[in-house]
Amino acid sequence: MKKKLFLLTCIVAVLACIRLPAMAFEVGVRGYYWLPALNGDIKVEGNGIPGTTLDLENDLGLDNEYYPVIEFFAGTGRHHVSLSYYKAEYDGSNVLDRSITFHGKTFTASDLIETSLKYSVYDILYQYDLLDLENILAGFSLGLAGKVKVINGSVEVKSSALSASDDFTAPIPLVGLNLHVGILADILEARLLSMGIAYGNGTMFDVQADFAVTPFPFLDIHGGYRVFLIDIDADDVKFNYNTSGPYLAVTFSF
Repeated sequence: MKKKLFLLTCIVAVLACIRLPAMAFEVGVRGYYWLPALNGDIKVEGNGIPGTTLDLENDLGLDNEYYPVIEFFAGTGRHHVSLSYYKAEYDGSNVLDRSITFHGKTFTASDLIETSLKYSVYDILYQYDLLDLENILAGFSLGLAGKVKVINGSVEVKSSALSASDDFTAPIPLVGLNLHVGILADILEARLLSMGIAYGNGTMFDVQADFAVTPFPFLDIHGGYRVFLIDIDADDVKFNYNTSGPYLAVTFSF
């Protein structure tokens, strides 16, 4: 009887050890500093009047801006969730070489205009690991991810005589895959997160690739590149632009 009890205890202990990695719970925070280049165009309608397609750099004089990104994440077993946020603010000025229409108002050639484009981006992501081989020396996982990206912002153009502005909000669902490869017991890691969608009003792609090193427990240092392409209609605002560039990041997780 004692042998059977001992054997049963050993079996339960082994099963518990096998299940521990799947039940492990992780939480963390990741901070990025992203250096994207801005290019593309925007068109804003108003009062039923079509807008002029305006190049962000050549027509509006907007320059590149760099900004931080904050991400909170948690996971247990094959399930992972994250919430990230960043705010972009672009300002510029330019002398028009042609007349333009913006939100129902016409700015004439030779006008000096000032432009302000501001928006906040919220990402809510859920991932399920289709393949999880993380508990080996060279870890590997492949996850199916779904994300809701909410873009909320405003754009304003003004001259000495006129001012026109509009607000926009665009909640957009994305789907994709997240590939993670760990080397040397995850001391070195590589990740590729590729997400996108194409639908009636436009397309969007958000792709990140990075390498990370773990110099100390609970700390990762990343270097990577992010490509964010958007072509959508949001309220009276039509966006077609690209913000892509390298980033540095630090992750604390437990």
